[in-house]
Amino acid sequence: MNTVQLPDHKIFKIVAEAAAALEMPAYVIGGFVRDLVLKRPSKDIDVVCVGNGIKLAEAVSKALPGNPKVTVFKNFGTAMLRAGDWEVEFVGARKESYQRHSRKPEVEAGTLEDDLKRRDFTINALGISLNKTDFGQLVDMFGGMQDIKRKTIRTPLEAGITFSDDPLRMLRAIRFATQLHFDIEPDTFDAIIANKNRIEIISKERIIDELNKIILADTPSYGFKLLFQAGLLQLIFPKMTALQGVDTINGNTHKDNFYHTLQVLDNITKVSKDLWLRWAAIMHDIAKPDTKRYHPKVGWTFHGHEDKGARMVPRLFQELKLPLNEHMKFVQKLVKLHLRPIALVKETVTESAVRRLLFEAGEDIDALMQLCKADITSKDHNRVKRYLQNFTKVEEKLKQVEESDKLRNFQPVITGEIIMETFNLKPSREVGILKEAITEAILEGEIRNEYDQAFAFLLEKGKKLGFMPVQAN
Repeated sequence: MNTVQLPDHKIFKIVAEAAAALEMPAYVIGGFVRDLVLKRPSKDIDVVCVGNGIKLAEAVSKALPGNPKVTVFKNFGTAMLRAGDWEVEFVGARKESYQRHSRKPEVEAGTLEDDLKRRDFTINALGISLNKTDFGQLVDMFGGMQDIKRKTIRTPLEAGITFSDDPLRMLRAIRFATQLHFDIEPDTFDAIIANKNRIEIISKERIIDELNKIILADTPSYGFKLLFQAGLLQLIFPKMTALQGVDTINGNTHKDNFYHTLQVLDNITKVSKDLWLRWAAIMHDIAKPDTKRYHPKVGWTFHGHEDKGARMVPRLFQELKLPLNEHMKFVQKLVKLHLRPIALVKETVTESAVRRLLFEAGEDIDALMQLCKADITSKDHNRVKRYLQNFTKVEEKLKQVEESDKLRNFQPVITGEIIMETFNLKPSREVGILKEAITEAILEGEIRNEYDQAFAFLLEKGKKLGFMPVQAN
């Protein structure tokens, strides 16, 4: 047995003393131990005792300064408390048995070995003793340390049973492989393929939680490729797998939009940790399969895929159980606008086109530009360099117009209230027409977004529509 150096924190000694007083052997277990070995920071500690975990938690609370509150989850037989910014969860060692229709096990008290063998992977089935006789010694019954050295994800028990019992573990295997840059052991991966349809008993909320963790990894494409190869992605996100494949007609082919999307996603991870910008990368070409057409003269086209993709975003978010709030609207906006900046590359582009983009993108213009740069995935390095230089020109144009016109999230100085007071109008279609006319005039550069110019324009426009001002100040 190896000895593992626990962090220098009083919590370990206090748990050890409380467990000894209750005559309950206790161990730090699972992910905390794995991360300690991998030198990854973690402040979530799982303590397993051979006995009553809730009693141990209460005893530890009494020994800690301030007697922190113990939160008890009776249904699960667990308890949790906070020691400063450390979170400690306590549970009695147990063994489990599963029914085929559910991933929720029937649980009974068990030994330490029973508890470790029910863990999902060998790297999570490690323990560190908190007992006086062997304090700090590593418990490794299933070769977890060797698998960490080999960078391998493997199940403690027969993989087919592990995944059939709790199909969420298939996604967790891929998530850990992605986060840790590990491989999945071949028999374990074969078992994922064999049990992929069992994912249907898992709630979409649990699935999206794992998928988001994959997306937030350093190289999310690795996880998506594993999901695709296992056949899981086809079940949990079929619209994304529809991007895969290349068609050829008369020698004309198009790029594989699935692997292009993964490259865009990886490119985004280099510049942003924002989950929703990463989702925009995933969704930006989502409508290409629906808009793909072949024309003998021009080859393959995907006309309108940005507009159709934007319309698809709310439904896809709903299906995936992603939030239908400002995050969804952000992704929808970026999908809709992702082709616009490249159109501004031409030297002849008008300032009004730049104004419109700033107006529509608002505060999200920087994220949009990040997505557009990430969307350049050509294998021709000179071409990539040329495109990036072009985008630098676009950013300069945007900056110039932004500085002169202050168009980010701009609102016309003439509001609907001013229009109604000026012409003694009630809320109506005519008010909307006048407001839209002022907005268009500002975006086209006909007038500046200043009160006097805009008000004079309003009076002139109102006159043409037959409205006489009741006050003209």
